[in-house]
Amino acid sequence: MQAVMETIFDIVYLCTVIALGVRMIAGAGERKQIKLFGIMAVVLGCGDAFHLVPRAYALCTDGLANHAAALGFGKLVTSVTMTVFYVILYYIWKMRYRVEGKNGLTAAVWGLAIVRIFLCFMPGNDWLSASAPLSWGIYRNIPFAVLGLLMIVLFYRKAKETADSGFGFMWLAITLSFGFYIPVVLWADTIPAVGALMIPKTCAYVWIVVMGYREMKQTGQRKER
Repeated sequence: MQAVMETIFDIVYLCTVIALGVRMIAGAGERKQIKLFGIMAVVLGCGDAFHLVPRAYALCTDGLANHAAALGFGKLVTSVTMTVFYVILYYIWKMRYRVEGKNGLTAAVWGLAIVRIFLCFMPGNDWLSASAPLSWGIYRNIPFAVLGLLMIVLFYRKAKETADSGFGFMWLAITLSFGFYIPVVLWADTIPAVGALMIPKTCAYVWIVVMGYREMKQTGQRKER
């Protein structure tokens, strides 16, 4: 039952975010913010597919233990694309709120992203093993968590300052995604049930993508008027 339900959920998730992303790219026109949002959604969906497709296959065939290498490689790809996701989201923040300059902030975002990706490629992660070390899972997620916290603060402050209804809850969606993700990193290996938190974490990312899609529809309607 778990295999069937989880596979259906993953298929719906991947198809939804990729389809919405493609729709935003195709329908953006001259709206650079929407196009960037679409690219971000496609990066999210395609990156997650590297992990979720092998996972679905493993669940529906001979089990996760027999596909450790494929699952580990998928986690590596997802770790990198999720980092890219937040870098793109930062530039969406700059475009949306017309933020100029902020070279120090931009350097911090890129620095955290580069450190995160560098740590992901360190041999100590042992991605292809069935027993990857928890310590490296923590190391590589420290800069990622700081990057996420930075995005939460940036979106919260600007949404409040500008009374932004479209992205008013972006900060909350990001908060929820990390709130559900961090316990998985820390305890999923010892308490398998904690892994179920990836479902609401995934829903938080769908919420982020839906915010972008709604913005496309609303700005398109205002343009028509």
